[in-house]
Amino acid sequence: MHICKPLLVSLGLSTALVAPAMAQDATAKNVILLITDGAGIETWRAASYYRFGGLGHEVYDDFDVQVFASTHPLTTERQPTMTDEGAVTFDPAELWNAEADSSVYEGNIADYPAYFAGYAYSRADYTDSAAAGTALASGHKTYNSALNWSNNDTRMKHIGEYAVESGRALGSISSVEWTHATPAAFLAHNRSRNNYEEIAQEIIDGGLATVVMGTGHPYFNGNGERVEAPSDKDFRYVGGRDTWNRLVSGETAYKHIETRADFEALANGTLDMGGKDRLIGTAQNVKTLQFNRDGVAMGDLLENVPDLPTMTKGALNVLSQDEDGFFLMIEGGAVDWAAHANNLPRIIEEQIDFNKSVEAVVDWVEANSSWDETLVMVTTDHGNGLLEGPDSGKVAYSPVINQGAGALPLVRWHDDTHTRELVPVYAMGAGAEYLLDVAKPAPGLATYGVSEVSRVYVDNTDVFGAALHAFGLTEALD
Repeated sequence: MHICKPLLVSLGLSTALVAPAMAQDATAKNVILLITDGAGIETWRAASYYRFGGLGHEVYDDFDVQVFASTHPLTTERQPTMTDEGAVTFDPAELWNAEADSSVYEGNIADYPAYFAGYAYSRADYTDSAAAGTALASGHKTYNSALNWSNNDTRMKHIGEYAVESGRALGSISSVEWTHATPAAFLAHNRSRNNYEEIAQEIIDGGLATVVMGTGHPYFNGNGERVEAPSDKDFRYVGGRDTWNRLVSGETAYKHIETRADFEALANGTLDMGGKDRLIGTAQNVKTLQFNRDGVAMGDLLENVPDLPTMTKGALNVLSQDEDGFFLMIEGGAVDWAAHANNLPRIIEEQIDFNKSVEAVVDWVEANSSWDETLVMVTTDHGNGLLEGPDSGKVAYSPVINQGAGALPLVRWHDDTHTRELVPVYAMGAGAEYLLDVAKPAPGLATYGVSEVSRVYVDNTDVFGAALHAFGLTEALD
């Protein structure tokens, strides 16, 4: 088979997907992808400093594959353009340009001096979570706002569909609304991420997934308080009032749960599924599990919702019942929300919750599966906030300063929205070496102090390629 590289580029498909062995037996029964939304490398490090007082103690720090990924979209337009004209280009070397830059980025909560040309480059032509989620899920670049929808205005197939067609189960869980951009990218298709009702209806009535969990509950506000008379708009994340009523009354293929007790019962294997083998869990908050509660500090967590590790354990309990295996996406979605707010305490809180979910996955693999049959990948969909150290206005990419366990590190925000910085990717298990096979050198990553072997990057579309390759489904690219 021969595929023209210019054609692949025009379609937004990574040419690296074609390079490794095209016909190969499946190496993985299961693939688990964990995404901490909007976390640049210093976000990961800030959480580790607070949690452990140093680096190297997170479970993913021991993963065999540790590389980086590019995240730019095909185009920053919000609808199909039907042309490649204006497509985003990306040169990682530009990120490290330390030449002085006098421009100022006008953010939503502050104005941020550029300081360096590399910072300005990082803040330009960034992806949104829908285009990034689509790249991770389908292997295709697309326009911002698209959910598995091409720049040529056509529907695109995602990894969840490939998994289900191969006999495997599908799950997508998040700490934000289950119809939000990232979780929806592994469940649905739409020209716009903002068509929440349509997305929810596809998820519920299409019945592709076995497990879906997140927030978006119309009867609870961001503080987890009961809302007695929600408006029709409050039902948008769950498909509208009529669809919600069908879901909670048991009129769909899914068992629905919402209480913390039921999420915990699912996690420990005691939940009565009522004769159903599929589940949607809508935690009792219309926004995020925790981030949107009052205040800006850590602590005083809402007690009526589960944490992401509990959701993770519950999803694994259900999906592992499929003897053919599964694909599961787990998102720490509110990390991104905290970055938009430049809220250091809560971005650390959210990142730690995510990291504990990675630990739950590793524990499950080692107790119930093996690294020979399960691939685990941990990454983010894009950076956000350009979080760096306190001296980073003087020295480009000066790192966050550790203050010890339990103390907030010293930082400086340079943005309050997404960036196109190279982001970490960790992988372990069956087929993880695929990412090394397709990686390209990026010497500038030495700026982050990473080992020489990690100074390489893949494109976010290669995460899809790794999953497809692990499942032995690379013939789908023929």
